[in-house]
Amino acid sequence: MKNLSLVLNIILLVAVSVLFYLHFSGEKSESQQEPSMIESAEYSVAYINADSVLSSYDFFKEMQEKLQEKGQKLEDEYKSRAQGLQKEVNDYQRNVNSLTIGQAKAVEENLMKKQQNLRMYQESLSQELIKEESKINQELYEKITSYLNDYSKSHGLQMVVKYNQGSDVLYASDSMNITNAVISGLNEAYMKEKEVGTEIKSETDTTAVK
Repeated sequence: MKNLSLVLNIILLVAVSVLFYLHFSGEKSESQQEPSMIESAEYSVAYINADSVLSSYDFFKEMQEKLQEKGQKLEDEYKSRAQGLQKEVNDYQRNVNSLTIGQAKAVEENLMKKQQNLRMYQESLSQELIKEESKINQELYEKITSYLNDYSKSHGLQMVVKYNQGSDVLYASDSMNITNAVISGLNEAYMKEKEVGTEIKSETDTTAVK
């Protein structure tokens, strides 16, 4: 799931160069520094801890759990087929001396074909999981960016950056930390979304019964 844990690197704009410009511009004279300070005051910046958002966002946790369950189910299906093929191989090896050359060759060709089909099946399962993970990544991206867009507008923010170990932001005041507020807002929005989905499903089921 490492791709999921890195998805906010795509979502959040890290704009340290802009901040440095606002802080260091106009160093030639004292009269030039004052407009720079006024200009920087016009920009409201906040940050979130990406790891905390992912670990506390109910949507992400539920999707991660579902993906893991699906992965385990597909793995069990593959193991069952692989064990079945291994049994056939063992039976062939045990009885090969009682077969004619033609019969042995026919069994071997059949086993090789089944082995090839098993590899193709394994690849299809991997592609299925990759596709599912990509779908979750896209949905996660859309949910978080949409919420941050609305949050920024309502709180007068021009920029939200990712601030945690490994990010390009070296220091940020705790007063700029909106992580908890974002987590709370995301979970509240997701809960409402689930409630609406449940109501629609209930109405659909009722209509179907009638």
